[in-house]
Amino acid sequence: MTRRELLLSTAAGSLLGVRGYGADAPARYQKMGLNSYCLRAMKWTDKRVLDYAASLKLDGVFLQDSLDPDRNKPEHWREVGAYARHLGLHLETGIGAVLPASDSAMEASRKQLLLGLEQAKAFGSPLVRCLHAGDRAHLPKAPMKENISRMIRLLHSVRPQFEDAGIKVAIENHKDLQAWEMREVLEGAGKEWVGSYLDTGNPVFVVENPFVTAETLAPYALCAHLRDSCVYERPGGAMVDWVPLGEGNVDFHKIVAILHSARPDIYIYIKPITGRPAQLMSYLEPDFWAAYPDARAAEFVQFLALAKRGAPYNKPVVTEDLPGVRLPEAFLLAIQYQQRDHMERSIEYAKKSLNLGVRWRT
Repeated sequence: MTRRELLLSTAAGSLLGVRGYGADAPARYQKMGLNSYCLRAMKWTDKRVLDYAASLKLDGVFLQDSLDPDRNKPEHWREVGAYARHLGLHLETGIGAVLPASDSAMEASRKQLLLGLEQAKAFGSPLVRCLHAGDRAHLPKAPMKENISRMIRLLHSVRPQFEDAGIKVAIENHKDLQAWEMREVLEGAGKEWVGSYLDTGNPVFVVENPFVTAETLAPYALCAHLRDSCVYERPGGAMVDWVPLGEGNVDFHKIVAILHSARPDIYIYIKPITGRPAQLMSYLEPDFWAAYPDARAAEFVQFLALAKRGAPYNKPVVTEDLPGVRLPEAFLLAIQYQQRDHMERSIEYAKKSLNLGVRWRT
């Protein structure tokens, strides 16, 4: 039996236990929440986001990119943390990109991480989310090994403060690093206090099958965020398009089984960022591979397999995120409806098909 076959066999057995079919073990369900960024058009306060999650009988909220007018005030962080506990909701949060472009920018990145630490303390979050860069094109113009080394040095510089607080760093795979590269960061920084914010939507933008991402990073996961994609072949490569959970061609039953086998106690957040134009990954063009000098063929072929069995998304959708284009006011109600509808469809799929969540069962 290969390592992968063994892992899948173990994960499948674990999922049976999660579904309550195990003969000898009681059912154990993975806790589920939502990621607030997916509701950004609602322009809700942080407390309103928490009220919404409670109304859906979720277990937690990942508060990302808050739009609350008081979001920068320490007293607001404490108040929101207390409100989450009052509602019985687990709360996690974090910051944005921190990889410094050079050694001279290291101090600014340190301050950003330490600010995130103060926010986490006040909110009651056990972790601080961060990422390297918005996407691979915006990584510092240096060899990947150099970027990885600089990120590790940055993390080492704040390790004492995080360990003293008992709070961990969760690095999101964010259209920047492939999973094997992220694993090098986590191992180099110290997996005792740095782990993965494992996102299943971003891997397709670095020509990686999310199954590979889960298989590689699940042992390091501090939380997981589920987002589905339609991946399908087109001249020049493959199109990638984010869609509501369960409506793309990513196998989330396998992914959830792997997550539960490796990290049964982490929270899994539903994160349907939709309404963005599909993007061509032009891997049949020679220039494409300049950004991936060390790409691994055995992993890339799994992305190809995903594309070969995919098809374009065929349900109505309003395009809401066009770079440089201002959203017409008349579109706002449609976008708000879509974000909420896609979130609730995704949560329903996670409950009924993936069997996630605890609170809604009572």
